[in-house]
Amino acid sequence: MSSSNKREREIAREKYERQQARRLEQEQARRRRNQIIAAIAGLAVVGGTVAALLINHNANQPATPVATASPSASASPSASPSSSASASPATLVCPKGPTPTQKTEHWPSAPSGTLDPAKTYTLNFTTNCGDVKIQLLQNAAPKTAESEAFLTDKGYYNLSDCFRLTTQGIYVVQCGSPTNNAQNGPGYTVPDENLPASGTNNYPAGTVAMANSGAGTSGSQFFIVYKDTTLPPSYTIWGKVVSGLDVVTKVAGVGVKGGGADGVPAQPFVITKATTQSG
Repeated sequence: MSSSNKREREIAREKYERQQARRLEQEQARRRRNQIIAAIAGLAVVGGTVAALLINHNANQPATPVATASPSASASPSASPSSSASASPATLVCPKGPTPTQKTEHWPSAPSGTLDPAKTYTLNFTTNCGDVKIQLLQNAAPKTAESEAFLTDKGYYNLSDCFRLTTQGIYVVQCGSPTNNAQNGPGYTVPDENLPASGTNNYPAGTVAMANSGAGTSGSQFFIVYKDTTLPPSYTIWGKVVSGLDVVTKVAGVGVKGGGADGVPAQPFVITKATTQSG
């Protein structure tokens, strides 16, 4: 065997090894890209859950009170609470509450001028799991605070279900649907107010804010934040829990009915009576 042939084979082998090394590097780079894409997709799913959770679906309501109301169709499959026939393995921690009722009252416009800016107002929610007291931020969100006090005084939240819980990525309980299923509202909307800045934990634990289906569409549905949460700055902050946050946390600790991270609370959570107090 000539030395020239041997050298040619060595050169060919070295070329082949370099090609294999490049292919390995390209394959590793491709896997890293796929991992990054998967991580981004996961964040997008969480973000979609956030948006779906905090949506309310207000049907076109008549301008005057009517005797009945039917829920409007949901805008997306994930926009109404998920439910499951299977029982949650978690242990219930509250007495059985009364059956929620549907509210049929509608009003042509939001109330105005009903609160004294010099006073402090508190909404007292008596629930089957304990009392929750929310201080109104009427100076920061006057129109929303007036609406919430008005609806409370009208008995709109009595025998009302907190119908949705999320336990992953965002940490809220959503309440205030007249049909107890993320549908409908009081017949009017209030503008966005007191929106926080963008940033981490811009909706801290104890925050009470309005759910909506877009800018300027807040009605009666609201959510209570039980653990520091980061959200788009799109939801009016109108109150803060001054007593009873442990009640909400207790409900959240039981989890979502049937498992998962977003849906009907496994522990039924019913507002049996809501009242306002001023001082």
